[in-house]
Amino acid sequence: MSPAATVRPTVPASRRPPAPGGGDATGLRNRLRRALRRAAPALLGYLAVRLCGLLVLARWVHLKHHGVWPTLATSWDSGWYLGIADHGYADALGTQFNANNLAFFPLYPVLIKAVAGVTPGSRATVALVLAVVFSFVAGWGIFAVGDRLYGRRTGTVLTVLWGVLPVAIVQWMGYTESMFTALAAWALYAVLTGRWLWAASLASLAGLTRPTGIAVAAAVSVAALLPSCRGNRRALVGALAAPLGWLAYVAWVGFRVGRPDGYFAVQKLWRNEWDGGATTLLRLRQYLVYMTRPQLFLVIVSLMLIVSVGLYLLCLADRQPTALLVFTGVLLLVVLGSGGVYFPRTRFLLPGFPLLLPIALALARARRTAVVAVVLGTSTLSSAWLGAYMLLVWKGPP
Repeated sequence: MSPAATVRPTVPASRRPPAPGGGDATGLRNRLRRALRRAAPALLGYLAVRLCGLLVLARWVHLKHHGVWPTLATSWDSGWYLGIADHGYADALGTQFNANNLAFFPLYPVLIKAVAGVTPGSRATVALVLAVVFSFVAGWGIFAVGDRLYGRRTGTVLTVLWGVLPVAIVQWMGYTESMFTALAAWALYAVLTGRWLWAASLASLAGLTRPTGIAVAAAVSVAALLPSCRGNRRALVGALAAPLGWLAYVAWVGFRVGRPDGYFAVQKLWRNEWDGGATTLLRLRQYLVYMTRPQLFLVIVSLMLIVSVGLYLLCLADRQPTALLVFTGVLLLVVLGSGGVYFPRTRFLLPGFPLLLPIALALARARRTAVVAVVLGTSTLSSAWLGAYMLLVWKGPP
């Protein structure tokens, strides 16, 4: 397949999921209904595997005499987002480590505050509901990308695989991963279909959601500047506009704390500096080679990082479209090159769904349905168990 930004569709145009927007209201509703019917098996499969994870968590929570809702809605980073929604951001840099909430990007807490202002639920409940809703928007976008490139079966398998990742329980927590993945998936789909203004808008919103929003912006900008887009004014506008959300927040933090490098100073207080991967290599050796009894979760994180690099090499060999390769490549560079906290890195890679395309394509082309059922079934059970283990046994954040 050509690595160009746009690819030849493999399914009839009338059956392809639409990017957001376009057309009159009635026509748009009809296209959305058709697209939703086409994506329904993928979304139902995603719902099934995530409900399995929720049931395992509920049983484990019951045995430990905890509650499902507080475990999913208010633990770890969820508290930071809720704090921002309640009280806003810090107005100074300070010197205390792991304490400055300017490290957390604003779109999710702003949305929590806005929705909670017009609904009866608490902000914690709103945060959790938004995460679940965005997980399905993300699943639809993931299906749309897979369907566009390789057909409906591959898109369906790709969506289910995203739902059975080892840390997939985070998709239904008060975290930003689901929202960010939704924005990234639809931005990439907009690139594949040549909708540059939509791609740039979604990339800009992704840049207001997570630090790794720069990966979405890079994907859109690089794809829009390819020779195949030369002379396309919308592509040029998209290339320039895609990083505006990320740049705007970084600039605002600098203004907020009174120094141009304010955002990076905040990240330094979280011990999160880019070191080219030295810390990652050190931890990999420590947990997989030198330690005799490393913690299970750290071993899983280490193995997933190695697998992610291997999958990226397969993506390169498959010559995926440029936008997908740039997105996952920059995402890997940011996550693996960081000198910050080690154990959340598998979660940080959760939005990198294009890495799963080689596996999804192989399963979709498998001649024996039993093979697919065994792989997806085993992955579902292991993801469900690990999600509960991560939240109830592991002592750190997911």
